Amino acid sequence: MLRQESNPQIEPEQNALIPEIDTTPSGVPGIDIQRELNRLEEMILDSLQVPLIRRTLIDEEQLLDQLDLIRLNLPSAFQEADIIVRHKDEILTEAEEYAQEILEAAEHRATQLLNEMGIVQQAQAEAEQLRQQVQVECETHQQQTIAEVEQIRYQAQQELDDIRSRTLAECKEIQNGADEYADHVLGNIEQQLGEMLRVIRNGRQQLHIQHDNTSGQLRGQ
Repeated sequence: MLRQESNPQIEPEQNALIPEIDTTPSGVPGIDIQRELNRLEEMILDSLQVPLIRRTLIDEEQLLDQLDLIRLNLPSAFQEADIIVRHKDEILTEAEEYAQEILEAAEHRATQLLNEMGIVQQAQAEAEQLRQQVQVECETHQQQTIAEVEQIRYQAQQELDDIRSRTLAECKEIQNGADEYADHVLGNIEQQLGEMLRVIRNGRQQLHIQHDNTSGQLRGQ
């Protein structure tokens, strides 16, 4: 039962053991029963112990005040426990809904991560495809370049052979022309020399005739 003292005398150090009363959401003053029970236990353990007789000297006023504090707040604690029991299903439902929200958020995040991984894999696949395409294009361009170089080399060789053939033909033609010209010149010289030789022969014959005539005249005198 509660003590009937109207104004109990509480020392300053005893007043420090009485906790400040909190206000519950409903506006009714209330305290933490577990905390006050712990304080009661500390009060007993910290009190003076009498040697040999296993007794403890406890401040009666302080002990009774602490018990009154706990006793006065037990109904509110029981009421809160009853409220919790009566709202057990609601609390469990809220907990399940909260757990479901967490699960859905985790699934959404997992789906998002999978999508991001899919995007990364798609990007890697596209990059690999682009790399292969570039490699194929490079090889094709290289083959085309080699073919073009080979074609240019072949054409250059053909042109060189044509130039060589034309040069040889022109040289042969020039040589033939030179031979014909030389033969023509030599023929002209030969003809001129023949005429000169004929003139010389005629001149010599005339000289011989004149010499013979002169000799005959001289012998006739």
